[in-house]
Amino acid sequence: MGRFHRHDDGTDHHHEHDHDHGDHGGYDTGSQRVDVLESIFAENDVRAGVNRTAFESNGVRALNLMSSPGSGKTTILAATLDELRDDVSIGVVEGDIATDLDAAKLEGRGAQVSLLNTSNGFGGECHLDAPMVNRALGGLDLTTLDLVIVENVGNLVCPAEFDVGEHAKVMVYSITEGEDKPLKYPVMFRSVDVVLVNKIDLEPYLDADVATYVDRVRQVNPTALVLPVSAKTGAGMPAWYTWLRTFARPTGM
Repeated sequence: MGRFHRHDDGTDHHHEHDHDHGDHGGYDTGSQRVDVLESIFAENDVRAGVNRTAFESNGVRALNLMSSPGSGKTTILAATLDELRDDVSIGVVEGDIATDLDAAKLEGRGAQVSLLNTSNGFGGECHLDAPMVNRALGGLDLTTLDLVIVENVGNLVCPAEFDVGEHAKVMVYSITEGEDKPLKYPVMFRSVDVVLVNKIDLEPYLDADVATYVDRVRQVNPTALVLPVSAKTGAGMPAWYTWLRTFARPTGM
């Protein structure tokens, strides 16, 4: 039975990352800005190590699931929970800037769900970082889990920059986004272990060729596992389920 926890991280969040993320491409290369960024990432990496230790001490594998908004990430996650509920014990950290809409879609699917809103009343963080995930883990009973899936905030830039303590990164890439995205956002695509090319059921209705999407991903990341899927029809999803079962219970664990 799923459990639902709300974390008011917008109010309690002490992450010193106070900018609109246009800053990442800014022209200010002064030493003060560099020092601040180094401090942010150093703090994050320490907390990521704490998270990873917590996972590993409980025999849990962790996955960072990323995408742009509207790619079908939550739909894929819901189908995944339905498929694996009888043989893999899953916890979800559900990250969103605001609302519990996505978390509500995951309720009743056999997983523990810990909601993490990043809104602070003035906007919200466009990614999850390790301190935020650390607080959200308080809403999960790691001793009973095999796998934790962190559903990151929809964004093709910032989430790739922050280790949250995961053992692998996966992204969902919809064919409705255009075939150029791996070339325009290479940091995200290079950082992941698996790419789910979603909404392949729409190929006949779009000026799109799934093989081109797969090729563009491989140009940027030749080692990633690339799986064309449709969360709506279920096409290609068994290969994803097989990979995830193996990931959640690797040989020797």
